[in-house]
Amino acid sequence: APAQREAQKEEREMKKGKVHIIFGTGMGKTAMALGRGVSAAMHGRKVIMIQFLKGVLSHETADGLKQLEPAFKVFRFEKQNEYYENLSEEGKKEELCNIQNGYNFAKKVLCTGECDMLILDEFLGVLDQKLVGDDALETLLAAREDNGDLILTGKVCPAGAEEHADEVTRLECLKPSKDHACMNG
Repeated sequence: APAQREAQKEEREMKKGKVHIIFGTGMGKTAMALGRGVSAAMHGRKVIMIQFLKGVLSHETADGLKQLEPAFKVFRFEKQNEYYENLSEEGKKEELCNIQNGYNFAKKVLCTGECDMLILDEFLGVLDQKLVGDDALETLLAAREDNGDLILTGKVCPAGAEEHADEVTRLECLKPSKDHACMNG
């Protein structure tokens, strides 16, 4: 009986979802999160990605991502065509409501266990810029189903966020190419 209990405990630990943080000034954070999501979808898991601070998707990108459905769905709540940081103050005010809607949708997805993996792309930027409450990350973690993975990406990892993660990856550009600037990640 003790060996069986230990085996059940190990099985629960293996199924327990992980929190991954992918951050840094290097390019590839979203691509890394997408790769993990596609891999999960190929293994029969349902994946939802919510993107923040990136503006509206191009039609080509949106069409490409639609091909991943229904196993992998991507959502954006923002309506502007520019990155959040490039918006006027008025534009930022308008988008703040959309960002809040994205955050509330993330909470709903986590509370209902609607997916096996939730990717919050550039959510670390939302936290860093204080566009949601100080307790936003803790609220999301408390809502998370134990067996669901949560991936958070962004340029900056706010203080205290790493302690909630099972895995932290920092991407940085050590040598820029002629075609890509390191800081555009």
